[in-house]
Amino acid sequence: MTKRSITIRGHRTSVSLESAFWDALKEAAAEDGRTVSALVAEIDAGRRDAPLSSAIRVHLLARYRALARCARR
Repeated sequence: MTKRSITIRGHRTSVSLESAFWDALKEAAAEDGRTVSALVAEIDAGRRDAPLSSAIRVHLLARYRALARCARR
């Protein structure tokens, strides 16, 4: 588990994720042509009561599941 500080809409926050999720988050941001902070801000804006780290994991899981579905077609 790795804890990192991220700035979301001008506010610093700490997020703890496993290394594999940090790598996936960086890859997803790069594929979208934006920063990790921008992607996390979008995830943060869409989450409900879930902790931010959980919302990030769920977002990445959904992203990779969608890619897997597209690859099977």
